[in-house]
Amino acid sequence: MSISEIKICKPQRKQASQIYKLVEKTKVLDLNSEYLYLLQTTHFKDVCSVAIYEDKVIGFVSAYMIPTEPNTLFIWQVAVDEAYRGNDLARRLIMEIIQREELNVNYLHTTVSPSNKSSIRVFEKVASFYKTEMLSKEFFESSDFLNQHEKEVLYKIGPLNK
Repeated sequence: MSISEIKICKPQRKQASQIYKLVEKTKVLDLNSEYLYLLQTTHFKDVCSVAIYEDKVIGFVSAYMIPTEPNTLFIWQVAVDEAYRGNDLARRLIMEIIQREELNVNYLHTTVSPSNKSSIRVFEKVASFYKTEMLSKEFFESSDFLNQHEKEVLYKIGPLNK
């Protein structure tokens, strides 16, 4: 497999079930309903991205524009199939969304559990690419969740110097 053979683009409705299975397969991300992944591939497709290799979804990023913060993209979930990790796909999926001119993204926010070091490194790479800072602060405590869940730290990246 050549990295150039991987296509990164907006998701399509027909890929929702593959995205659901990909997120489920990670065993670390919170699995949402199939309905939500259908919404993400229809209503939110302009702020999400997929990585496709040989017609198979091997990566997915879900995001949304924060309603109260214009030009701020919130990255919700980042999933990369285990067999394709190590190809910088997570960063490339995120960057593909940021670079969409119609979105005019100037800031990037995300939450990450402290134990998820690989995700933190991905966002550090994004901040480094744009030569900007990445600030962090407490956001959700484990007590905010009904079920056992690690706390979530908010990371703010920006301004993005595009």
